[in-house]
Amino acid sequence: MDHTTQYLLVDTKVLPEIFSKVVEAKHLLASGKAKNSSEAARMMGISRSAFYKYKDSVYPYTSNVSENIITIYAALLDEPGVLSRFLSELYQVGANVLTINQNIPVDSVAPVSISVSLEGLTISREELFQNLRQVEGVAEVRRVSGQ
Repeated sequence: MDHTTQYLLVDTKVLPEIFSKVVEAKHLLASGKAKNSSEAARMMGISRSAFYKYKDSVYPYTSNVSENIITIYAALLDEPGVLSRFLSELYQVGANVLTINQNIPVDSVAPVSISVSLEGLTISREELFQNLRQVEGVAEVRRVSGQ
């Protein structure tokens, strides 16, 4: 018998309700709304043993995750507040910062790569890049990956 892991994409309408409740319990834990797995299971009306049985095998699926994530490269002047203003602009237009990697400045310019989710973006992607280029202290901005 082959023991390699296999995955299936299944509509929750045909699955036992326990799977959806385990996913929600995991969310309660991750968000801090439940202090521990016992509390999360109790809040979802499932047993702790059911939670532990499925917690490492059941995950939510979001089909549009990868299409809404982009990585931005920016060259920022090595001046106080530039990164803060850049991040503030992202926040103001509904982008959610996932990762930031800033390197040591060379010739007074710090290269930064930022991965963001654009799921809540309130303006077009073109407008986003126009706005980012206008932030004081930004020398260059371009999309590295993502759509």
